[in-house]
Amino acid sequence: MATMENVIVLVNRIQRACTVLGDHGGGDVAALWEALPSVAVVGGQSSGKSSVLESIVGRDFLPRGSGIVTRRPLVLQLHKTEDGVQEYAEFLHMPKRRFTDFALVRKEIQDETDRLTGKTKQISPVPIHLSIYSPHVVNLTLIDLPGLTKVAVEGQPESIVQDIESMVRSYVDKPNCLILAISPANQDIATSDAIKLARDVDPTGERTFGVLTKLDLMDKGTNALDVLEGRAYRLQHPWVGIVNRSQADINRNVDMIIARRKEQEFFDSSPEYSHLASRMGSEYLAKLLSQHLEAAIRSRIPSITSLINKTIDELESEMDRLGRPIASDSGAQLYLILELCRAFDKIFKEHLDGGRPGGDRIYGVFDNQLPSALRKLPFDRHLSVQNVKRVVSQADGYQPHLIAPEQGYRRLIESALNYFRGPAEASVDAVHSVLKELVRISIGETQELKRFPTLQTELAAACYKALERFREDGRKTTLRLVDMESAYLTVEFFRKLPQEVDKTGTGNPRTANPPAPSDDRYTDAHFRRIASNVSSYIGMVSETLKNTIPKSVVHCQVREAKRSLLNDFYTQVGGKDAKQLAVLLDEDPALMERRLQCFKRLELYKSARDEIDSVSWTR
Repeated sequence: MATMENVIVLVNRIQRACTVLGDHGGGDVAALWEALPSVAVVGGQSSGKSSVLESIVGRDFLPRGSGIVTRRPLVLQLHKTEDGVQEYAEFLHMPKRRFTDFALVRKEIQDETDRLTGKTKQISPVPIHLSIYSPHVVNLTLIDLPGLTKVAVEGQPESIVQDIESMVRSYVDKPNCLILAISPANQDIATSDAIKLARDVDPTGERTFGVLTKLDLMDKGTNALDVLEGRAYRLQHPWVGIVNRSQADINRNVDMIIARRKEQEFFDSSPEYSHLASRMGSEYLAKLLSQHLEAAIRSRIPSITSLINKTIDELESEMDRLGRPIASDSGAQLYLILELCRAFDKIFKEHLDGGRPGGDRIYGVFDNQLPSALRKLPFDRHLSVQNVKRVVSQADGYQPHLIAPEQGYRRLIESALNYFRGPAEASVDAVHSVLKELVRISIGETQELKRFPTLQTELAAACYKALERFREDGRKTTLRLVDMESAYLTVEFFRKLPQEVDKTGTGNPRTANPPAPSDDRYTDAHFRRIASNVSSYIGMVSETLKNTIPKSVVHCQVREAKRSLLNDFYTQVGGKDAKQLAVLLDEDPALMERRLQCFKRLELYKSARDEIDSVSWTR
């Protein structure tokens, strides 16, 4: 099981993974980054920040010069390696290249800065990420920030002072950030930019580590004991003194290991600082920061673990919504397509059966639209006395009817029944429109289909084609019902018409259409009786069709849609090869990218959880 010595390495890996995801990671990755403790290096320009960092690393690798040199944050991750392993550095923006020449590291930092800011004195908040692997370092992550300044120089905007301070504050304001406040010993500590800023964001001093540089450059007869012993400005942690390399040493490229030795000799031999020598120097500072960073990580592990577990659950749910990656073999692809079709079919049937809204609109066609259409048929005009007289006379021809105008009746009824074809076809079309709309809605509600626009299109086309076939069957069957009414009239209806009583008063019944003298046969009353009888028969047929048309429509369209909407599509899909199936499963590129980033974030969090679980949190 891993020990606490590996904890900072663990955090380094998590931070590096967060950075790789970058803007694609989403707010959860930013939250994880902020939850991980880090150390920000803060100081005024020419305070010796670069020298402190190089002393900790043991390598001369940072750009140097006058004025503002650090113009972008540098996230520096130190990884301790086994003795004898060659030192090297890697940039996140150049992951495949290892730098063993640290002069080239310095040049790349400068070049990468210039790529974003140009060869000016502008600054950028976009960090450069650098990892250094060496047996001479401790596991540690440091963030080198642009030096604080009080005035803008030529080539800088007037806002540069505020811009730098805002950038620095964006790091040190975070409660998980330890502050390494660099101040030069040859200046009054009361004027230290780093201490002033640290006091603003960390008034109790719990997160601040004071570093006093350039002790060897103080005027003769003076020392920095008041600061180092905490009398001038007290912090929760002891101050650490640093002796930077002299400019002569830098010019002669004096080895950093030798420089560390000379630094320690300075404190050991100094009359003023020898009693503090055990906690002075860059090596001590590196160990101190590493220990406190470990402690900060230890204290925050419960909240970090809680954040990680919560985010994993959220990302798992999002992956379920977005869909898992597609298998490459045709069998798995066919299975996936069939599963997607079944999911759609289930939702479509729920709409029809009442589990979801929409199916009630079909009942509305039968309960409202069809009866209304039947009531609006122009039977009043068709059975007017004038039209009845015309039809009956034409049916009689040159020989008037003897008893009842049967041919006239038949012509009146048959021509009236033709009017029912309109409402019958309208019912078929109305239900067809509802079914098409429910297909469209159901495809949209099938979450699993959202990632496959091509499959959605093909599935919709197959459904519409099947519904068109069902509509044609429904139209034929429904019109056949109307034609059947015309083909054979219900004789019993006419036999049961009310009988008239004999005008002689004998009580002998006469039929509703008795023989009539020639002067009575063509009166308006006679034609009104015919119109009334036909109207009654048409009313009976209307009631019949009002009940049978819905049966026909449901049988031919709704029932078939539930039973066999996708049968032809299943047959088509079953005959496709792997390449054709892959086309159906061609995803929306934006969704693919979203799932890829979600998958990367999920892997990051799972890896972080596994790493944390592997650490022994007890000493």
